[in-house]
Amino acid sequence: MPASFDDIQIGQVVTLGATVVDEKALDVFIAAFQPGWDPSMGAPDAMVFAIWTRLDSEASADWPQTKRVGVDALRWLRNPPAGELLRGRMTVMGKDPVGEGKGIVIAQQDLLDEAGRLVFSCLTRSIFAR
Repeated sequence: MPASFDDIQIGQVVTLGATVVDEKALDVFIAAFQPGWDPSMGAPDAMVFAIWTRLDSEASADWPQTKRVGVDALRWLRNPPAGELLRGRMTVMGKDPVGEGKGIVIAQQDLLDEAGRLVFSCLTRSIFAR
């Protein structure tokens, strides 16, 4: 992300990184949180959310001036199978200044599969200050 709230542009796209749906992690997740889920159906929704959360938190570690205040409009489109590469991205949809050098940023965050198809999407609201 840019160094200041004023540098953030509506329409700006930020890469959140990539990760593979690990087969062993899928098995452990199912055993702990989704007993009875058939792994051939892909990663359960809760694991997809956990994957996005990890990518988002790793990317936002570089933006210590941000604080997530909301995650809304969760949407799952499919459950990716073990071994599939997922890429995260954030698109700035809007921003609203609330003081000098700070404001609220509204963004759409997506996980895409190897073919660029949407796997998961949500809207987020964050306070951005420097």
